[in-house]
Amino acid sequence: MNTIRPLEGIIVADFSRVLAGPLCTMTLADMGATVIKVERPGSGDDTRSWGPPFSATGSTYFESVNRNKQSVTLDLTDPADRALARELALRADVLVENFKPGGMNKLGLGHAELSAINPGLVYASISGFGSAGGAHLPGYDFIVQALGGLMSITGEAGEDPMKAGVALVDVLTAKDATIGVLAALNARAFSGAGAHVEVNLLSSLQGALANQGQAYLGAGKVASRMGNEHPSIVPYQLLACADGSLAVACGNDGQFARLCAEIGSPALAEDPRFATNTARVANRAELIPLLEHALGADTGANWQTRFTGVGVPAGKVAGIDEGLDYADSLGLDPVIEVHNAQGDTVGRQVRHPITWTPALDAPTMAPPQLGEHTQVIRAWLGSDVESMAEFQALAQPRP
Repeated sequence: MNTIRPLEGIIVADFSRVLAGPLCTMTLADMGATVIKVERPGSGDDTRSWGPPFSATGSTYFESVNRNKQSVTLDLTDPADRALARELALRADVLVENFKPGGMNKLGLGHAELSAINPGLVYASISGFGSAGGAHLPGYDFIVQALGGLMSITGEAGEDPMKAGVALVDVLTAKDATIGVLAALNARAFSGAGAHVEVNLLSSLQGALANQGQAYLGAGKVASRMGNEHPSIVPYQLLACADGSLAVACGNDGQFARLCAEIGSPALAEDPRFATNTARVANRAELIPLLEHALGADTGANWQTRFTGVGVPAGKVAGIDEGLDYADSLGLDPVIEVHNAQGDTVGRQVRHPITWTPALDAPTMAPPQLGEHTQVIRAWLGSDVESMAEFQALAQPRP
């Protein structure tokens, strides 16, 4: 096992809240960074009160993106606490914030002011719509899904647009922010200089539109809602079986031919209307009823087994619980136990998705209680302690 964590020794000052920022900093913490989460006294991160559901230790929303962190409460309207926050930023390698653009400047915590004193600081700013014309707009995932085009392609044709079932834009933005921070840290290793990394929800969404965005830019095709159908691949959708629906994805003509053979209709793969993917897209309305007629002879579970056996991608629609069980059955170890400062198991979480070889000795500290580390961090910030070794001796030990 690799006992040296990739970001060991990196200090992250986390001035973010809700989802995109905290997910970014949790990712850094999972890789070994020391993340100090700055929270409002009394209430903390907004998501501490978002529920139900609540676990035995707090809001499951908050807990989903805040493990492996230390929590310090600082009142940024108080000059003394603001001075401690500034000291934290000056000792940090990375600062992540998602205040409205300009908000950190008003607190004396802006990039220009801090980097003049801490030139190696990697400063990451996350906003809804950037720091130019959209600086005044509040960044909410749902609104960005609407304005950015995602909802226009999500849902059934002719029905109301739908948002994704998770705050997907926040998650995408968190990953973009993490990539930016890691790239800046790598560049700093050569130049010694930090950087200001800026990401916003709208740009992250539009960067993730992939083929749908390029269909417009490259061919003038504005995508619309197609339910579970794919605009460029057929069949690539839910198909009705005897007891419900099955997701089927034929990414090439060979897979389609194997599907046709398995359902007892090999001639469909040779029919000029369906022999190529381009033809199948053009003749989707004729093909799908033929496939569903054949699939009606058996259950979705049986078809999944049969199709998987001949190399045709297929799967029943599972709940989150079933999805985790499936990942576990594949040996992916999707769940970890998290522990409090005493080493007691206090909950389970979805593990960091990267697998390392040799195996990473990943930390498993439970999300902190509000202000759990305030005393030790205030003591550190109020002293002239500079070394990580001394700080770690002061701080709560991390599993």
